[in-house]
Amino acid sequence: MNNSITSTSQAHHEIGHLPLSPPDSALNTPNAQHRSDYLASHGLNDTLLHKIKDDLISIALEAGRMITSADPSISPSTPKNNSSDRVTATDKAVEKKVHDRLTSLYPHFNFLGEETFTLGDKLASTPTFICDPIDGTLNFIHGVPHTAVSLALTIDKKPIVGVVHNPLRGDTFAGVKWYGAFLTTAAGVTRRLPVSPVPKPMSSLNECLVAVEWGNQRAGPNWELRTAVHKQLLTDKAEGGAMVHSVRSSGSAALDFCYVAAGWIDLFWEGGVWVWDVAAGWIILEEAGGIVVSANPGDWEPTVEGRLYLAVRGAKRAEQEGVVKELWALMGDRKFVF
Repeated sequence: MNNSITSTSQAHHEIGHLPLSPPDSALNTPNAQHRSDYLASHGLNDTLLHKIKDDLISIALEAGRMITSADPSISPSTPKNNSSDRVTATDKAVEKKVHDRLTSLYPHFNFLGEETFTLGDKLASTPTFICDPIDGTLNFIHGVPHTAVSLALTIDKKPIVGVVHNPLRGDTFAGVKWYGAFLTTAAGVTRRLPVSPVPKPMSSLNECLVAVEWGNQRAGPNWELRTAVHKQLLTDKAEGGAMVHSVRSSGSAALDFCYVAAGWIDLFWEGGVWVWDVAAGWIILEEAGGIVVSANPGDWEPTVEGRLYLAVRGAKRAEQEGVVKELWALMGDRKFVF
């Protein structure tokens, strides 16, 4: 498939209307009739799916304008779990705007948002919008231009539409199940993901650029595992490490997933983030030919709520599995527990 390029005005209309990507093997729906029946069982159809994608893009762009017009210096942040996990008035205002718009357009769908979540809330099997109003709040507070609005629609507890918009760079990533994933830049160029239509080989971790994040849990077994594996990833192979090309931390799991989808990053290893951090990026990555497995060894089919994710860019399946097994081997019998 060619990486299509359009103007900005076309892009937000046409994302997801290009030729179908391979069908979802998990649903075993290799033809249009099966897809149609599956969507109909949830009160959806292809036309509505694309309208939802367009609406999510429109809402994400509006939310982005709220973010870029806000001044975090006059809207102080407050801690949630600790001093490295914070929330601002803008986070809350953006989520309210997203919630109000989506519940007005789709009153029968559920809504799950980071700032209105209460412990014990679970993702429903029925159509549910998931919202992270500002993924990368610390970046927003400090003025680092890696902040995103992340919006997704799930059915059967799996993402089916995803939009991730970085208003500070002007990038908009979008994906629709069965219809591919796309990036629209601030310059108005839209291209299909991955950016390179023929992904380069991924022979081993030694050839990979890896995304990692540090989280807000800075002590205890999870912290010891996180820091130990990060060190092993960077360490010379002669010393028992993987010696990856290098490690990157954007400060936003949603953007990390999208960067893997684009093929700029080879894989992203993370434990401890939440469903709203990854739901949109998950479908964008899958539609770009990538896979999501667990951050913990042995689990090839993690749930979107499982808080354990290893995202791998598009490549031959054997190559994807190879780097997954290499990273898991660095962990030995150690596992995250959240």
